[in-house]
Amino acid sequence: MSERSPSGDDSEAGGSNTYTAETSPAPDPFRFEYSPPTIRFGQGSVGELASELESLGCERGLVVCGSTVGSTPDAIDPVRNGLGERLAGVFDETTPEKRLSTAFDGLERLRETEADALVALGGGSSLDVATVIGALAADDRSHEEIAGEFAETGTITVPESGLVPVVTIPTTLAGAELSQVAGVTAAPESDGTGEIDEEIGGGISAPELMPATAVYDPDIVATTPESVLAGSAMNGFDKGLETVYAANATPITDATAARGLGALESGLRAYGQGERDTETFEGILEGILLVQYGISRPEGTTLSIVHAFGHGLTRTYPVQQGAAHAVVVPHVLEYLFEQDGVDARARQLADAFGVGDAAAPGAAVVEQVREVRDALSLPTRLRDVDGPESDEFEAVAEAVLADRFMANAPPGLEPSVDEIVEVLESAW
Repeated sequence: MSERSPSGDDSEAGGSNTYTAETSPAPDPFRFEYSPPTIRFGQGSVGELASELESLGCERGLVVCGSTVGSTPDAIDPVRNGLGERLAGVFDETTPEKRLSTAFDGLERLRETEADALVALGGGSSLDVATVIGALAADDRSHEEIAGEFAETGTITVPESGLVPVVTIPTTLAGAELSQVAGVTAAPESDGTGEIDEEIGGGISAPELMPATAVYDPDIVATTPESVLAGSAMNGFDKGLETVYAANATPITDATAARGLGALESGLRAYGQGERDTETFEGILEGILLVQYGISRPEGTTLSIVHAFGHGLTRTYPVQQGAAHAVVVPHVLEYLFEQDGVDARARQLADAFGVGDAAAPGAAVVEQVREVRDALSLPTRLRDVDGPESDEFEAVAEAVLADRFMANAPPGLEPSVDEIVEVLESAW
């Protein structure tokens, strides 16, 4: 059964964001399975955390965050106050490495405080570690057994029941708060089980890992440093682009991604121009919520070639993920739009940005994306970030092509190493 969303002849689509029966073909057959969490959105949402835990049947919530968030009063105090008597404690030991050993430590803290819920506050690292803690809580195996499985397979079996509910509160804009996947790593120097002999990167994935509730509060996001927020925003923005042209897109994800891209385009431009009011942050959060909605499903994610490039550039080099995305995304889009026989859905993306009447929709989309990136003052060239030198591009290209997200590239795309190298060279 095909999951490809409606495409047809892009030239038939008009410049409006609203499709009609006359301009949009009937969708191909598709299957859409998605169990979203409860979503609380808006200023002051964290003030309702106690009632949210009550609705989940939970008595005590352990806050999971990093040390910076945990020591930032504007971020942590509203969460503490929102939980009130249901606050079990704060575990503020997460790091960008997302270590399995940190999750083990968090599990011990969960048991010590007798918490029956996890409140994940922060960026992707804290949200992922909290998700792993929630899964480990339902696993009766020893730490050694779990670490051994991770060392052998790069993943950990997720129990089908007994997981501790997770409430996610994002402080960044990458979209990790609405996912059934969590990344985790391990290294000999941090592992206390004796099972890890080398640096390992992996993750866990299961429908049961979707959070119970996701809370979007603009006041919390506003506490994040601008440099961090801008990079994460580009990562989230690219998810919307990829969802539209992904091989496993559906009419449902078309609608949410297109609406989300429109909100992000205007919100991020305003942010780049110095607007920091609640309305601006709410618009950006609305966009992130919508582009993330429905892309993490049991059948897989709609993340695609841009994220494959990001992984290729960051797995062996210290370039930050958001910076990698900012640099390569215009060049990746240009490459996609130039390929004969490949439906990268330039007209649909142009419609999402309100430039659907452009004579060259692909070029119009690339220009919109560049303007959003530049408004965020993000890097524009690979040579300006801590990434590979040009003589290493072939190795990066091979990593890009081997990335699992390439399976979601637009139908008909068959890139070669040389073509990927050319994209990297254009971004150099």
